[in-house]
Amino acid sequence: MQRRKFIKNSLSGLPILLTAPTILASACQQNEVIPTDKTVIVVGAGISGLAAAQKLHAKGFKVLVLESQDKVGGRLRTNRNLGIAFDEGASWIHGIDGNPITALAEQAGMTAAFADDESIKSYDIGGILRSPTIYSTAEDEFYTILNSLNKKGNASQSFETIFNNLYPAKAKDRLWKFLLSTYLTFDTGDLDKLSSQLYDEGEVYGGIEKISTNGYDTIAQYLAKELTIQFNQRVTKVDYSANKVKVTHNGTISEADYILITVPLGVLKANTIQFSPALPSIKQNAIQKIGMSCVNKFLLTWNTAFWDDVQYISYTPEIKDKFNYFVNLKKVITTTNALMTFAYADYARKTETMTDNQVIDEIMSHLKDMYGNKIPNPTNMLRTKWQSNENSFGAYSYTAVGTEMQHFDDLATEIGDKVFFAGEHTEIDYFSTAHGAYLSGIREADKIIDLQ
Repeated sequence: MQRRKFIKNSLSGLPILLTAPTILASACQQNEVIPTDKTVIVVGAGISGLAAAQKLHAKGFKVLVLESQDKVGGRLRTNRNLGIAFDEGASWIHGIDGNPITALAEQAGMTAAFADDESIKSYDIGGILRSPTIYSTAEDEFYTILNSLNKKGNASQSFETIFNNLYPAKAKDRLWKFLLSTYLTFDTGDLDKLSSQLYDEGEVYGGIEKISTNGYDTIAQYLAKELTIQFNQRVTKVDYSANKVKVTHNGTISEADYILITVPLGVLKANTIQFSPALPSIKQNAIQKIGMSCVNKFLLTWNTAFWDDVQYISYTPEIKDKFNYFVNLKKVITTTNALMTFAYADYARKTETMTDNQVIDEIMSHLKDMYGNKIPNPTNMLRTKWQSNENSFGAYSYTAVGTEMQHFDDLATEIGDKVFFAGEHTEIDYFSTAHGAYLSGIREADKIIDLQ
């Protein structure tokens, strides 16, 4: 699945980066060590925090990483309980040319397979196989509309409002509901909250898409080498009123010269960390204004495969954002019989109130409509609940109504050369992506290094 695929295919005015920005050539290299007694606390062992911590450690800083969970990775989280690497968060390398994740994945030993977006079959209600011509024609028109709709938007109205007013028939069409859901909501956020002017913001890398086959968390494990990490440590207060920063975690107070906050935007929105003094109003405003989406993923396994031998299977139900896209993992991991499907926005949040059996019943109703009532139920299912996860409270940031692009830079702005911020929500060019999160960590590490 190509994140920001519509930008890639349609918006010719945006630059495609063919070479990566200057990044850590090897995450664990130790050259050019700066003798220093400076200490840094990094809050969060996601990819941004680990990237920063690794670079600072390599430069001679004394770094302590505090992680609220029992392992590294954050939203780079892989579940192997069924003998297959189910990436609950990041799954794809979005454009391999110049993307820092490409080289990092190779160094870390993460294997990835080509994700062929052209290998797809589309079914309508009643198990009717949709003509490839009808599908591709609608897809092309969809990108054409996305290329121009922002010029008709305004700051106070959502994408959904503008689109529905301009294209009322398409808003009710099942194929168009699917395209809006899987090619836009998946990449951004709730369409009734998505900015009608900024939905197409963000840079992209060129080249093919790849999907991880042995687990995206291999990158996190690689970056964590040689780092001092304390697990199950929930930070509740950051006091930066004195010369040293004091961090309260699990009733303990740790001190450092610098602190780097890398928790997800959803955690900042939830105010689970008390800052003293309070964060500047400009930063609080940015936290409030930028949107936080919800995407949930579901992995189902069977003893034998009954579905089409294609990479992707689309289904167009009446209800939007509901189990309408299936990734055939057998195409990239030939030894498994598994499908991965998704729920987006409000329906994703709704799934978090549903039992496993209820979720399976809903997914199977779509599969049975396509392949017949005699297909077997899955042997197992794994699922995510990102909205209710207290370590994230959502999937990733997006440009909501009221968002200004400056807000991403406001989130990235340090306070008094003492409190620093990283994470995908702080990277104006690559927000909502794993590579954006990684680059933000490198960016903040460089800021701290430059102070010496």
